[in-house]
Amino acid sequence: MVASVAMLADEPSLLARAREGDRAATELLVRRHLREVYEVALHVLGDRDAAEDAAQDAFVNALRALPRFRGESTFRTWLIRITLNTARSWGRKTTRRRESPLALVEDVLADDADPASRAVQSTESERLQHALTRLPEKQRLAISLRLQGLSYAEIGSLCGSSEGAARVNYHLGIKRLRELMS
Repeated sequence: MVASVAMLADEPSLLARAREGDRAATELLVRRHLREVYEVALHVLGDRDAAEDAAQDAFVNALRALPRFRGESTFRTWLIRITLNTARSWGRKTTRRRESPLALVEDVLADDADPASRAVQSTESERLQHALTRLPEKQRLAISLRLQGLSYAEIGSLCGSSEGAARVNYHLGIKRLRELMS
């Protein structure tokens, strides 16, 4: 019961407590955002191991910079910006093959699906992953971040463009994915 009550703590108070060195508040912030940070890193890097490392580095970077967080954006947006920068740095450091799996497709693979359905879904997932690698980075990021629930304004800010450009990149990316998947 205590853990569920702690999960309901509002983010500003968690941030304040984390800045003061409250380890429980820091851990709760990490738990709240861990999946999303990992998924953003995975969309950028396309490699699960590299994404785990980049996500860990992103949190380390964010927690070190937490005293400098001014609150001009939401903590989530600020953390995703750090994650994007960290993942891009990891991408420049590595020569691994780049893929961009969508977590959304993986969520479709239900545990209760029959083997034939799983095979079809797995094949479609692989096709989609391959198609995503063929998109320009800004389109791939716009799709990825939109699936994470970010607004076009947040996406534009994170990608260094306007809200309108984020919308265009998203819609062009979706259009191109449809062409590549047909």
